[in-house]
Amino acid sequence: MRTDYSLAPAEVPVHEPAVLSDTQRALRKDEIRDRLDALDAVLVAHYYVDGDIQDLALETGGCVSDSLEMARFGRDHPASTLIVSGVRFMGETAKILSPEKRVLMPTLEAECSLDIGCPPDEFEAFAAEHPDRTVVVYANTSARVKAMSDWVVTSSVGLRIVEHLAARGEKILWAPDKHLGAYIEQQTGADMLHWTGACVVHEEFKFQALMDLKNVYADAGVLVHPESPAAVIGIADRVGSTSQILQASLELPNDTLIVATDPRLFHQFRRRSPHKRFIEAPTAGDGATCRSCAHCPWMAMNELDNLAQTLDRLDNEVLVDPEIGRLAMIPLQRMLDFPKP
Repeated sequence: MRTDYSLAPAEVPVHEPAVLSDTQRALRKDEIRDRLDALDAVLVAHYYVDGDIQDLALETGGCVSDSLEMARFGRDHPASTLIVSGVRFMGETAKILSPEKRVLMPTLEAECSLDIGCPPDEFEAFAAEHPDRTVVVYANTSARVKAMSDWVVTSSVGLRIVEHLAARGEKILWAPDKHLGAYIEQQTGADMLHWTGACVVHEEFKFQALMDLKNVYADAGVLVHPESPAAVIGIADRVGSTSQILQASLELPNDTLIVATDPRLFHQFRRRSPHKRFIEAPTAGDGATCRSCAHCPWMAMNELDNLAQTLDRLDNEVLVDPEIGRLAMIPLQRMLDFPKP
């Protein structure tokens, strides 16, 4: 087994989205609206996809949210077809929660570096070596990995769930994000054994470059995800999931906010706080080798063109083996049932 499952630069694709004129964009959006209605379909989109797709989801009665809320929204919506604009594990999670519904995606090539960096066969062998540990996996994993776990968590509830398990004396086997795992271990004091994957977006943020930017904007607040390196987390004013840092942007008094996240989330920041200034956290620094420059190339694969084509052809369907889906639903349901604060 490898000692580090972070992706190498060569494993991260380069994707240049198509550039459409305003007229082409308007035509595509009209086509998509018509097809959603004709197909009894609802569009659910992640915060990191193209702003036009985010707007379309909201305008047509869908939602824009993080991966778990996308799946929960799709489960509870009466539409018979779910269009999931995000990355593959999000489509799988939607299918697991709604096995009776048809789940389509603009492209099935949209992966996730954490999912890729946790191969099911190797993870199964790793877990088998530590049968005394409770297996807790981040939502950014395949259906097969979820099916091997005891708990699935998101960054918004992971800390509370691990704290709960540690209080019961349970030792944790954590996968796949090493930075999120280290943050949770530091916050809870839990006994945790870590898989060694990383998100190519959040791992790009560099402490020294962020400090240099902070010196320029001395009154700026800093928002980061717990999937970032520890040094970056250490200088943040608020650390949290996507929904949590969106809420923090409303609550913090700072007029300027430096945010360490995929820049497509800035579409939502500006919608909610048009009077504030949002600055991308830097990805350069001493010895930095930028693989994604904090832009998820897989999220960028969700475009108006391939969304329209999926609705026309009814292809790119997400399929999950029913038995794997049944097993994966057990840890997912534990998370869904976990008491809210």
